[in-house]
Amino acid sequence: MRNFINSFMSPDSTFGKLMTKIGIIICSNLMFVLFSLPFITIGASYVALYHVMFKTLRGDGNINPFKQFWIGFKNNFKQATISWVIFVILMVIGYFNVRICQQAGGFVSYLRYGVYALGIIAVVALIYLFPTMAAFSNTIPNLIKNGLYFAFHKPWWLVVNLFFHVFPLYLTYSDPQMMPLYAFIWFFFGFGAITMLTARLLLKDFSKYLPIVDDFGDFILDENGNTIMPGSPEEKAYYASADHADGGHEMTEDEILEEMKKLDM
Repeated sequence: MRNFINSFMSPDSTFGKLMTKIGIIICSNLMFVLFSLPFITIGASYVALYHVMFKTLRGDGNINPFKQFWIGFKNNFKQATISWVIFVILMVIGYFNVRICQQAGGFVSYLRYGVYALGIIAVVALIYLFPTMAAFSNTIPNLIKNGLYFAFHKPWWLVVNLFFHVFPLYLTYSDPQMMPLYAFIWFFFGFGAITMLTARLLLKDFSKYLPIVDDFGDFILDENGNTIMPGSPEEKAYYASADHADGGHEMTEDEILEEMKKLDM
């Protein structure tokens, strides 16, 4: 019984890994809330949150969420903040354009639907920009372009992603009586849980364009210090050498006979 409890509570067990991920979600969520208080830093905080989740999912899940959040926040602060400020300005301009169209009446009032469409595209671009920025290094225009590619080349995943982001917010503001409970959820793990789900969804597409990583989620480098891309000859060479180093390569019959000849057996 004691051995069963020890194995069940072990960090390497399924339960232990689950509890580790829950702890990472809660800790990184608290960091997100804290770093988003100035409002202008919300963009950088969201990118940092994605950085933590990608690091967790691509490695063995055993990371320091506080350290990784700060790394993601610091490395992407400039680009994420510029993107967030531009998005907020566009939303404010769109809001006033809709008000003007509604007050003008007549044919002009129908122009607000065009503003709505542009607003939806801007929201989709932002939702995909932050995780793309956390995963890849590039200029803001290229990151937006890449984010839109990931958004629209599989439209069914776009619908799921939008559901993760929109439905919880709708649920929060549709029931004022439950607002304290929703506030508690958002404060402790709401943002982190949504980001974890979205990151897991996006990694299906991102992984083929990202360098391979070790168990800690760090990039594996070749002899020249360059990252190793999936499907490259360097990746095959790395895993082949790793198999031999770990004793995981199972020798064929011909290889065994060759070794016996070398030993004069």
